Amino acid sequence: MPYSILLFNKPFQVMSQFSPSGDKKTLADFIDVPDFYPAGRLDYDSEGLMVLTNSGPLQNALSHPDHKLPKTYWVQVEGSITDEALGRLAQGVELKDGMTLPAKAGRIEPKGLWERVPPIRDRKEIPTSWIALTITEGRNRQVRRMTAAVGFPTLRLIRYAIGEWTIEQVAHGTFKTLQIEYTLPAKTHKPKRRIHTSSKSVTEKRAAKPSKIPSRKPLKSKR
Repeated sequence: MPYSILLFNKPFQVMSQFSPSGDKKTLADFIDVPDFYPAGRLDYDSEGLMVLTNSGPLQNALSHPDHKLPKTYWVQVEGSITDEALGRLAQGVELKDGMTLPAKAGRIEPKGLWERVPPIRDRKEIPTSWIALTITEGRNRQVRRMTAAVGFPTLRLIRYAIGEWTIEQVAHGTFKTLQIEYTLPAKTHKPKRRIHTSSKSVTEKRAAKPSKIPSRKPLKSKR
């Protein structure tokens, strides 16, 4: 079925919502197309690709935890990333909310990137590295927590791709509309919760329970 989507290359320090948020910039400062809403969020301090749509069912499908599209992030980390750290990221790392799923991780040398405003902190005595990390989950600040867990804190985070869509298709701070064909996943019905009861019927239970009948006082004879 055909759907309309909007690809937006979100700048740094922009809220991924249209509603006002104090003096912070929002999607409304960049997108003037009505009735499109984000299918998933991107942190205020992260940059890169967001997908928006004017279809409620498609929005739910793209953002539902059971139907997560793989997302690829370009991550600038503090320090020279090691093979051991990349291996741990790929196998899954232990976070406070549990082990992450296996991912794809490797070194990259991104070219043609826009300058971030403000730029990352510059520490000349400590080198930085760029990696590409592809995950299929959407935990809160997951990528930042993963790189920190293997000893390489994230300095800059850019979402490069969601599924087959990438920021190569849209310039920084701008958006592009597309018509796509997408098959919505079948609805999954959760089994109804069973209430376990004993084999005795309610009538049997009531019969087994001794009834409390108030004793009557003997009537006094009238003289």
